[in-house]
Amino acid sequence: ISLCFILICLFIHCVCRYPLGMSSGQIQDEDISASSQWSESTAARYGRLDCEEGDGAWCPEITVEPDSLKEFLQIDLRSLHFITLVGTQGRHAGGIGNEFAQMYKIKYSRDGRRWISWRNRQGKQVIEGNRNAYDIVLKDLEPPIIARFVRFMPVTDHSMNVCMRVELYGCEWLDGLVSYNAPAGEQMSFLLTFFLFLFPSIYHHMTEGLGQLTDGVCGLDDFTLSHVYNVWPGYDYVGWNNESFPSGYVEIMFEFDRTRNFTTMKVHCNNMFSRHVKAFRQVVCYFHSESDWEATPLTFSPVVDEKNPSARFVTVNLANHMASAIKCQFYFADAWMMFSEITFQSVQCLHNLDCPSPEEDPTHKVDDSNTRILIGCLVAIIFILVAIIVIILWRQVWQKMLEKASRRMLDDELTASLSIQSETFGYNHNQLSTNSEQESNSTYERIFPLGPDYQEPSRLICKLPEFAQSSEEPASTSTAASKSTTTTTVVQDGVPHYAEADIVNLQGVTGSNTYAIPAVTMDLLSGKDVAVEEFPRKLLTFKEKLGEGQFGEVHLCEAEGMQEFMNKEFLFDIPEDQPVLVAVKMLRSDANKNARNDFLKEIKIMSRLKDPNIIRLLAVCIYSDPLCMITEYMENGDLNQFLSRHEPEGQLALLSNAPTVSFNNLCYMATQIASGMKYLSSLNFVHRDLATRNCLVGKNYTIKIADFGMSRNLYSGDYYRIQGRAVLPIRWMSWESILLGKFTTASDVWAFGVTLWEILNFCKEQPYSQLTDEQVIENTGEFFRDQKRQIYLPQPVLCPDSLYKIMLSCWRRNTKERPSFQEIHKALLEIQP
Repeated sequence: ISLCFILICLFIHCVCRYPLGMSSGQIQDEDISASSQWSESTAARYGRLDCEEGDGAWCPEITVEPDSLKEFLQIDLRSLHFITLVGTQGRHAGGIGNEFAQMYKIKYSRDGRRWISWRNRQGKQVIEGNRNAYDIVLKDLEPPIIARFVRFMPVTDHSMNVCMRVELYGCEWLDGLVSYNAPAGEQMSFLLTFFLFLFPSIYHHMTEGLGQLTDGVCGLDDFTLSHVYNVWPGYDYVGWNNESFPSGYVEIMFEFDRTRNFTTMKVHCNNMFSRHVKAFRQVVCYFHSESDWEATPLTFSPVVDEKNPSARFVTVNLANHMASAIKCQFYFADAWMMFSEITFQSVQCLHNLDCPSPEEDPTHKVDDSNTRILIGCLVAIIFILVAIIVIILWRQVWQKMLEKASRRMLDDELTASLSIQSETFGYNHNQLSTNSEQESNSTYERIFPLGPDYQEPSRLICKLPEFAQSSEEPASTSTAASKSTTTTTVVQDGVPHYAEADIVNLQGVTGSNTYAIPAVTMDLLSGKDVAVEEFPRKLLTFKEKLGEGQFGEVHLCEAEGMQEFMNKEFLFDIPEDQPVLVAVKMLRSDANKNARNDFLKEIKIMSRLKDPNIIRLLAVCIYSDPLCMITEYMENGDLNQFLSRHEPEGQLALLSNAPTVSFNNLCYMATQIASGMKYLSSLNFVHRDLATRNCLVGKNYTIKIADFGMSRNLYSGDYYRIQGRAVLPIRWMSWESILLGKFTTASDVWAFGVTLWEILNFCKEQPYSQLTDEQVIENTGEFFRDQKRQIYLPQPVLCPDSLYKIMLSCWRRNTKERPSFQEIHKALLEIQP
């Protein structure tokens, strides 16, 4: 049960990330204000993210000076919201403007009178902003805030003009808690010297209901361990020592927005009794109703647990008391008492008659109904947890059997060697050969299970108990155990399954997947030398960091003299005396042995991919750390950003003087993507993250498929997140990929249909933008059940019926009925004028 509620706490952060209405217009113009403005065309109402109305952004009247916080853009959300993420953008205005805020601060308020400065978990107020005028930069608010009013205040280190476009992400705060007041936490002095448990520095947060007890984050079972947010141990708890409270209890006052009918209070407590910490032994609650406190308090005593040291939620039954304020006295059960979260379940009462007290309504009909719903939810959660535990154990057993069966094959396959044709350095490829250890404790797993950024979907998000009966589920344990250890590729419908024993699943150094590759193909690659030149590092000029991941970074660079290092088959449309724009994947020098081996294998794979619509490997830097691979980069950036800055041809574009892209060119770009995927599928390579963010645009609308998207903060909102890290691009994934963990060429076809939908919408909208992440997952369940209740992406305005039929064919439930990329490519060629 403790695990259950911790998952619920984490889930709050996963799903409470909806745009609150700056971009969509849901937030009205009158709710956006500012301290000043350049002109009427740069007023506050134009500070909407990804919109270029007026002069393209909000701009304050005067130049922003260092240490000046006079200028601000203010948003009124009309009600309290739980805000977890913010996005900012500068003023581009179709190339006319080039103003942006490199840094900014946030202030927030519940009532518009008392303003609080946001600080991160390390106490910093300044948030890194934009580096150019057009890219969107998203920043997680850790901790999140609860507010109605939010102010963005640009910060500079030198006098400069700034302009901003912003968006807030989160969800409405419905708990009704306005503020709470609690004694300051204390230092746990008897612990080891490295551990500090001191809370006075954050006490001012607690007085307004904006601190540790309402941030949606549950503390760890062992509070002496560091939390995921890289702060001191015990950060998520507020703790008190009984020696400081002669009365034997800690009193906390909770105030609410109106009179409410309270059913339960849930208190997340630490119970590490080995450190003399236990949950409270009794709580006495007083209720403030109308004008005075009720004479008779409610007393509740939980069962004292001295066997299980896990942290847990203690549920206090508040028996449908009506109140606008609650005062609770928590009695010590040991030397220390530590809380990390307190939440209330209640119903709003506009009038007392709306919420009868227990004395007035002895039948408790409303409460009975709510209780049945609550019990049903808890039973469902317990069943889901049991299913998850069974699946985890089953997967572990299956994985061990597969590892044992294929160990001999993998010993040879994990040997990474790279031969560089360079007489200057005379490098022997044996010097670069590295044998991978048979077992590794590293999280950088390359064969199975999936890599760190692609967690097993069935462990995390499978909400449908009936999926186990699917006719398309993975092979059973007994079947897997009986597989031979040969290197013959197991193929389902002509394409490999990523989770089978004979799939080599490399993960890119920046966290993006490279490709899922059949072991047979990898064997063929291992048997050949790779002709790729060593490039002098001094000829690389770093321009911009495109993204980063667990083991490396991707940088945009200019390479001088690249033409001299290229094969004759590769032609640049750039004079030899001009630098070439390239992307450089750089492995961090502290990367482990497995990561280095994978990096060399990725070089080998990339060197063999030769297609006009696939990003090519140009050269490498591997004779010294950090290891680098240099690939093409297209001058117009990625397709998502390219299209979002353009408009379809027509009268509206003429009036706005915006750059346009014709329908014919849209079809041409889509055809190129299909051609590149046709090439990958011919090699049985599965991309697993096909989207416009992973397609680069060159001259004359040339398209090349890449894999940088996941590593870029700009696209973090496109990935379903667990504990703040990108995991799955669920809005582009097929139902079988989400529910059953199957990534095949057929699932790439599904993603192509979504990518085609993006293109025809000019990337102005995220797929299924009207659905939350959880609803997207639920919709995949409708595809699984196939009861004609699934939701499809709508037909774009510019999309003819012939193109929409191609999209719908990509989203067929049965993988065998989806078209191949060869068929898609042929169909698109026929549509092109």
